[in-house]
Amino acid sequence: MPADSARPFQPVKMQQIRQVVASEFDAVNDFIIDQLHSNVPLVENIGHYIVDAGGKRLRPLLSLLSAGTIGEITQHHIKLASVIEFIHTATLLHDDVVDLSDLRRGRPTANANWGNAPSVLVGDFLYSRAFQILVDIGNMPLMGLLSSTTNTVAEGEVLQLTRAGQADTDEATYYSVIRSKTAVLFAAACSGAAILSNQNDATRSALHSYGMNLGIAFQLVDDVLDYAGNPEETGKNIGDDLAEGKPTLPLIFVMQNGKPSDADRVRQAITEKSAAHLDSIVTAVADSGALQYCRDAAQTYSNAAIAAISELKDNHYKSALTALADIALGRNS
Repeated sequence: MPADSARPFQPVKMQQIRQVVASEFDAVNDFIIDQLHSNVPLVENIGHYIVDAGGKRLRPLLSLLSAGTIGEITQHHIKLASVIEFIHTATLLHDDVVDLSDLRRGRPTANANWGNAPSVLVGDFLYSRAFQILVDIGNMPLMGLLSSTTNTVAEGEVLQLTRAGQADTDEATYYSVIRSKTAVLFAAACSGAAILSNQNDATRSALHSYGMNLGIAFQLVDDVLDYAGNPEETGKNIGDDLAEGKPTLPLIFVMQNGKPSDADRVRQAITEKSAAHLDSIVTAVADSGALQYCRDAAQTYSNAAIAAISELKDNHYKSALTALADIALGRNS
């Protein structure tokens, strides 16, 4: 048994987790920059702007750690991680246009700087570049996974759009939205690595389940931070979801369990897509127990993520995946 299997590395911070795949992570970043090349300067300008904004690069990190957990991290895994990041970045560009957002990661969105049309079109460029890379990898099962994943993400975005302003949205619909628009890409990042490593269905399923549950936990915490986060840390304004009429779980909980006056106020805010009474709604969310309810749900999904990979061989990559599921719960941004 290798030394790292006998004494698993136990990371406690995101930076420590990245160190597990430091050289591969750098290779992903270099490949992303290389693949942003275009003969149209505006494409490169916007592409570099949003990619250089930073962020956690969580999804490509999942691909690398998943690959390491089950075997060797190859150049194809580097390309997969880049594809996942391109797809994610494309959705961000499109989301900011749909949501009329002007702030992401603490700085103006691309659409705030260049306008909606260029942002949408560069998002399209990133989607198409992602699939060019997939063609270069030449793995049809992986192509099938990511084409269906991208389709599901688009459906999730449309479902969320149709529910904006709908105060009768229930928990089941909320979870359908976040599974489709967020968690499914986490799952593909993990199970895609297993496909490239020629793993059996059980291993693919285990990593897919890990990613799906982690993605749900991640989105639950994200929705908590919309009412309890520090804008300087989250990089977005408190109450953005409310202003967009998004019935996220904290608001659904208040409408179902809060004081009648608070429930009515939240319903009105969602219906009108208004953050005019943001302060009182933030208070209602806190007083109702909604934040703890959501954190408890996130803990449940985090636990499920860890359980999903419990049968995989122990090594420092798997330890990093386990720690990542814990870190997702305590993050502030």
